[in-house]
Amino acid sequence: MSLIIYFLRHGETTASRNGGYCGALDPDLTPEGYQMAEDFADAYQSFPWVSVFSSPLRRAIATARPLCEATEIRMHLKEGLKEIAYGQWEGKTPEEVNHEFHDDYVRWLTDPGWNAPTGGQKGIEIARRSSLVIEEIEKTYTTGNVLVVSHKATIRIMLCSLLGIDVGRFRDRIGMPVGSISIVEMAVHGPLLHKMGDRAYLRDHLRKRLGT
Repeated sequence: MSLIIYFLRHGETTASRNGGYCGALDPDLTPEGYQMAEDFADAYQSFPWVSVFSSPLRRAIATARPLCEATEIRMHLKEGLKEIAYGQWEGKTPEEVNHEFHDDYVRWLTDPGWNAPTGGQKGIEIARRSSLVIEEIEKTYTTGNVLVVSHKATIRIMLCSLLGIDVGRFRDRIGMPVGSISIVEMAVHGPLLHKMGDRAYLRDHLRKRLGT
């Protein structure tokens, strides 16, 4: 049996619903976001989990908690799994950012791996800190299922790093819907992607609302 990592993006927040940049900001889940967390626990609690790692931001903790409570598995909080910090763009829409920080915004859109939001973090910085968490998981667990609960940009960056995709293309190559699960097997020949951005576990009315 191989080590299999399940990357779960946190449930819906007001920021993810409304489209504003939200990295260091720490909103709670919406009622629908809490339903997503419960649905994930219901669908996956019978899996033989060996560990759960989560970003310390409360939207991630709230998403991981139902599974941890159902399985009685301890949640490990890791700073490396936090979302990218958007600096002065926090809480603003893309339209507002483009108007107020146009030059920085264009540079960031061109290559977010090596260009940061104004006062924020580069994608490569997220790749470095999140890779330390993946290394810890690989050193600690050679087999079994590990859940990693994190954020939109951070999960996309981790997947790029694992799959050999240029980190600067994380926004262009990988979609990561709110509440979605992506599965990577740490196989003999390297990371093998089994599933990406899946939300089939959600209850019907949530799937209809989200258009999945």
